[in-house]
Amino acid sequence: MRIILGSSSPRRKELLAAMGFEFQTMSPDIDESFSDEMPVEEVAAFLAESKANALVNSLEKEDLLICSDTVVVLNNKILGKPSDRENAIEILSQLSGNTHAVITGVALKSISKTKVFSVKTEVKFTNLSLSQIEFYIDNYHPFDKAGSYGIQDWIGLIGVEKIEGSYTNVMGLPTCELYEAILNF
Repeated sequence: MRIILGSSSPRRKELLAAMGFEFQTMSPDIDESFSDEMPVEEVAAFLAESKANALVNSLEKEDLLICSDTVVVLNNKILGKPSDRENAIEILSQLSGNTHAVITGVALKSISKTKVFSVKTEVKFTNLSLSQIEFYIDNYHPFDKAGSYGIQDWIGLIGVEKIEGSYTNVMGLPTCELYEAILNF
């Protein structure tokens, strides 16, 4: 079986490699919009499956495609990737002192079969000062990250007070659940 990771994310590549899998990568080019009516808990799985559907025509008979998407949810609202420095400051200021959910949707797809699931992790940030937020943004440039942060970065080390659920899920790939899903696919 040939495994294909439908992502260009360095973190997802690193995690899948650390799981012991050899794989190739493809990058889906999709419109990542979704209906405002869609419950926030379903968005990540919807986007992961949309990415998989965009790449399915590239699959061969024995291929297994893995696509995923991660969203950060605070007060039932999705906080996306920041558009610029000011937006990143705004997002991290909202997360400061609060608990938010990180939901990663995963789609496993072959020519004949699809399995889609999502994993939710609760993350509590300590109260972050504006100078800490600005230091993080200016030194780590989290503009490609949902919620404006990477838990594996400096801000995760100094600012995450509590986590309930999968740490790797917050990085973008729930490795324990993914491993089980691959074995049972």
